[in-house]
Amino acid sequence: MTDFHAIADAVAAEIALGRLAPGTRLPPQRTFADQRGIAASTASRVYAELTRRGLVIGEVGRGTFVREPETLRAIRINEAADAPIDLQLAISSSLEQAAWMAPAVQSLAGPAALWDAMSPLGPFGPDGAGAAVAGFLAHERWMPDPAGILFAGGGRQAIACALAAICKPGDRVGVEPLTYPSIIRIAARLGLQLVPIDIDDEGLDVDALARAHAAKPLAAVYVQPTLHNPLGVSMTPARRQALARVLDANGMYCIEDAAFAFLSDMPPLAADAPDRVIYINSMQKRLAPGVGVGFVVAPAHVKDGIAAVMRAGGWMAPALSMRLVLSWIADGTAARVGDAKRHDARARQALAARILGANRVPADTDAFHTWLELPPTWSADAFTAAAAQHGVAITAAGAFAVTPGRAPNAVRLALSYAPLKDLEHGLQVIRALLAAAPSDAPIE
Repeated sequence: MTDFHAIADAVAAEIALGRLAPGTRLPPQRTFADQRGIAASTASRVYAELTRRGLVIGEVGRGTFVREPETLRAIRINEAADAPIDLQLAISSSLEQAAWMAPAVQSLAGPAALWDAMSPLGPFGPDGAGAAVAGFLAHERWMPDPAGILFAGGGRQAIACALAAICKPGDRVGVEPLTYPSIIRIAARLGLQLVPIDIDDEGLDVDALARAHAAKPLAAVYVQPTLHNPLGVSMTPARRQALARVLDANGMYCIEDAAFAFLSDMPPLAADAPDRVIYINSMQKRLAPGVGVGFVVAPAHVKDGIAAVMRAGGWMAPALSMRLVLSWIADGTAARVGDAKRHDARARQALAARILGANRVPADTDAFHTWLELPPTWSADAFTAAAAQHGVAITAAGAFAVTPGRAPNAVRLALSYAPLKDLEHGLQVIRALLAAAPSDAPIE
């Protein structure tokens, strides 16, 4: 009997040597079996082994493709890429904004002020923090309860604390089929099963959510209703209200990730279902990724459970970061920086629409990123690898897919991080690749 491991090793060697380039479509399994003189069942095991090793990915209806090399996959979308032009990192910062923020840091230069700012804090922060942040997050349709605001060491910690507090290992959590990659990793660490819920042009399909919950109860649902990552679109008001009704009717908790909501004027989902929604926000996108403060606005009946998780994991916001954030809120710097980022995001979206064509960039014009569907001549991994070869780091749809192999043929372009001149050049590279076929992708 032919050893499928040996055949998988041979194919892996071809990939490692570059003989099978990223994005190469492997032959159908029956054709592969005929070429290698093996049984079809053995070919199936070879492909399964290559998939297990992370060397290939199966795309439904398209076939099996060689994945980009590990060195490229290691460029995480939460970290700066090694490529000269980074269109992976969806953050925005500038020296001008840092100059606005500097006085608060300088105010801590004295020993007494610094000593006071480094005192230990609990999950609810220092006195007055809840009221200050409640006013900062408030919308004309929503005023969070200051007593229900907790402070974590960042947005991801806030999400993890909320999930750990309301779910137990083995529980099912509904999510959009394409979602923030960290929720996939957090759920795996907590032993939670993510259940993809269909979406349409208005947002999460609430009928599909209700059916999934009826089939087997969901402990919670995680959504990004405002400026979804990676799609860049927002849930309509009517769909938010419908989702709120489903949450209330089923006694289900919803974690609302509002990381990008400061770029939009839409009210939070929490305004429609305050007793069922755990609202998560942070200062990483609004101010800078190193700030390290996340906000959890929790209903009264779950806030103590979230606080207990924070204490157990040491996931509270650092006192020094809290001191700075509260200072930036009080003196208007946080609002000023957020407004500057909104203005910059719109300008960058306009640049993307001008270079790529408005028909190719359907994202909300307020978003830090845009979703780019690819022509059938390209697979997402091949396109990502080709862009990297030209010094542009982008993210293939598979990084956001809850179900492996079920990602659409698309990529996410983060527009906010690269300097404008680099962004313009990077978008021109993307445009040229879209007009080329994989076989003639090299660009002068």
